[in-house]
Amino acid sequence: MTTEPHGSAAEVILVVDDDPDIVRVVEVNLRLHGFDVMTAHSGAEALDVLENRRPDLAIVDLMMPGMDGLELTRRLRADPMVTALPIIVLTAKALTSDKVAGLAAGADDYVVKPFDTSELIARVRATLRRNQEAREVSPLTGLAGNTRILREIADRLKSGTDYAVCYIDIDRFKAVNDVYGFGRGDQFISSLARSLRRATVAAGLPPAFLGHVGGDDFVVVCHPLQLKPITTKAILDFEAAADELYDPIDAARGYLEMVDRRGKVFEVNLVTLSIGVALSTMRVFEHPGEVVAVASEMKTKAKKVHGSYVAIDQRTDRLVLPSQREPESDAAAEAGSGA
Repeated sequence: MTTEPHGSAAEVILVVDDDPDIVRVVEVNLRLHGFDVMTAHSGAEALDVLENRRPDLAIVDLMMPGMDGLELTRRLRADPMVTALPIIVLTAKALTSDKVAGLAAGADDYVVKPFDTSELIARVRATLRRNQEAREVSPLTGLAGNTRILREIADRLKSGTDYAVCYIDIDRFKAVNDVYGFGRGDQFISSLARSLRRATVAAGLPPAFLGHVGGDDFVVVCHPLQLKPITTKAILDFEAAADELYDPIDAARGYLEMVDRRGKVFEVNLVTLSIGVALSTMRVFEHPGEVVAVASEMKTKAKKVHGSYVAIDQRTDRLVLPSQREPESDAAAEAGSGA
């Protein structure tokens, strides 16, 4: 495995191939054309590399022992943190079926071995250009942004399958920024992204979608049966991670101290999560914007409850969740502390 330090403006390419000669040739040519390069010699090693650094594109050999390129591609597409990563697959076979298999697994393009390096460089540049134009990605979290979020919800609407849309944000996040500054605030946002990622990956199939609206706002799109495991795990994970981000004195006493304009000191509780949920099983939505509006409305209701809380739209009687208590008002289904 080879990794380069951050700080370079060059786009980073991950090369995954079990043949060290192929890796060396591709790496040298990419560097000659101004790219930064990370390398891995197996699918498992590639997943380890991605835990520490996110590339701009991956070149993946299909024919590898153990986890082959198809399985690696499927796993990358199922991981919210790298689901938008452009992938070019390398195949030693010119058969149409192998090309189709790579594209069906989620690859953006393919190159057949033996390949001309100038063709590979051209395809890398073209794929990067297409993806930069088509996918907006949060620079802080690496997650898909508003356009991709709405497209995901629209796809669910068209498919006719059941889905849940969760709108998530951090309670009292402004206080964190005011006390610690934006740098620490970004750490809380990144921590929430990681917690949500772990929760969505742990939920298994079908793959849940995770997007970053901006600031401390996130959206998860999943199957209704995945709703409780995802929200419960995310809340518990984030609250534990957030405790480590506070100054020790604030974490120990359980609140932040702030000063108002008149110089009076007052207490602000530590952060929690508010999650609003819209369900396709409750009503028929005509447009992605309607789904987001309902989820946002429920998030506002969740903020009225102390502690981390999940508020689900309950305005029809078509859905009964076994894990869901009777609603106190329009909202129900709690998870985490204080609910």
